[in-house]
Amino acid sequence: MPTPGAILLVDDEEKILKALARALRGEGHRVVEAATGQAARQQLATQDFDLIIVDNLLPDVSGLELIREIALSAPESERPQIVMMTAHATIENAIEAMKLGALDFLQKPFEIDELLVVASRAIEHQRLRGQHRYLISQLDESFDHYGIVGRSRAMQAVIDRAELVAETKSTVLITGETGTGKELVARAIHDRSAQRTMPLIKVNCAAIPDALLESELFGHVRGAFTGAVSNKKGKFALAHGGTIFLDEIATLGAPLQGKLLRVLQEREFEPLGSERSERVDVRVIAATNRELRQLVADGRFQEDLFYRLNVIPIAIPPLRERREDIPVLVEHFIRKHAQRTGKRIERIEDGVLPAVQQYEWPGNVRELENTIERAVVLSRDGAIALRNIAMISPPTAQTAALPSLRLRQNLEWAERETIRRALDQAGGVKKDAAEIMGISQRALSYYLGKYRIE
Repeated sequence: MPTPGAILLVDDEEKILKALARALRGEGHRVVEAATGQAARQQLATQDFDLIIVDNLLPDVSGLELIREIALSAPESERPQIVMMTAHATIENAIEAMKLGALDFLQKPFEIDELLVVASRAIEHQRLRGQHRYLISQLDESFDHYGIVGRSRAMQAVIDRAELVAETKSTVLITGETGTGKELVARAIHDRSAQRTMPLIKVNCAAIPDALLESELFGHVRGAFTGAVSNKKGKFALAHGGTIFLDEIATLGAPLQGKLLRVLQEREFEPLGSERSERVDVRVIAATNRELRQLVADGRFQEDLFYRLNVIPIAIPPLRERREDIPVLVEHFIRKHAQRTGKRIERIEDGVLPAVQQYEWPGNVRELENTIERAVVLSRDGAIALRNIAMISPPTAQTAALPSLRLRQNLEWAERETIRRALDQAGGVKKDAAEIMGISQRALSYYLGKYRIE
């Protein structure tokens, strides 16, 4: 079934107009009819179309003139696809239409099937152009040097290593605390690689239960389990030729660790329920906020898998270890969120930068961005004031005294105190509190219920 689209059909011959519109609607397209150039202009002024099919001979204007108007009204990337049709075709007309941006040219009389094929191809072309425009806008919006902002020696070392490894297809292991920007580094590596035009597929291993993760990673065949009514490609198959980013790799269970090791060693896998192996050409980038060497020592992570993943290690330092980057990050996030919110920020008042530079930032860059976004939203008179970041608690000395000498009681006290402080820091926002503590929202819900914290 072709991709459905919105089509403006322009022809002054009513019988032809109705017949073509009926055929296009039969393919699932939304069709708006116009019998004159003026009627077409009115439709173009009030709604968006994926495709315009226009006859060259109209009672009030030629199709070429209408195409010329459309071409002048918007950049090529933002206007619909155009197909011109005429019973009086000339090479000059065809060349002129193509120069103005028409995708194709139909000479009357033509078969309905020919029109349907041309329309389907044009709408698919428009869909792909829209996707490309969206991806480019996302890159422009989200990344400043791949979104990795920092002038410190530590961050320059991260950027240098990322650029070097991008030139190869080696496996990469990115480590760092929650919120340090591990995914941005993975994107940077993929974006600078020879595989940049191929997919970058992201998988958050912690967000998917083990029972479903195998199917998600490797796919399944029909009948592999209850509810598997058709074959499904896994993330590794979708990433073929490109990069797969496995976030929170430390959460993988032992069976999946073994299957991932096989992919890294042999570059092949078996979909769930299948007896046939599939070959895959993919670069693996893994990330974790946990100490994998310790998990290996504890017997919770396969040593062979660790060495297969740790070919090129990249360790991202926490924000508290690169405080010289904080002013640059503050400026970056003010600019970003001022643009998004439409606010004009002209200055940062005295006391703001010292306050943010003294703070420990347990949630790292992500927490800093959330704080600056709130400050931008709450700002007045074009200034970021200290009161706008009042949700930042001043650094305080940790309490040395424990409530008792009983281990279990002390552990529970530490858990309750950590949760309370994180919630205070996050202004009561549970999602942000979970990020600050480096745990999932599901884990936070468990602790809130355990200690009856509202």
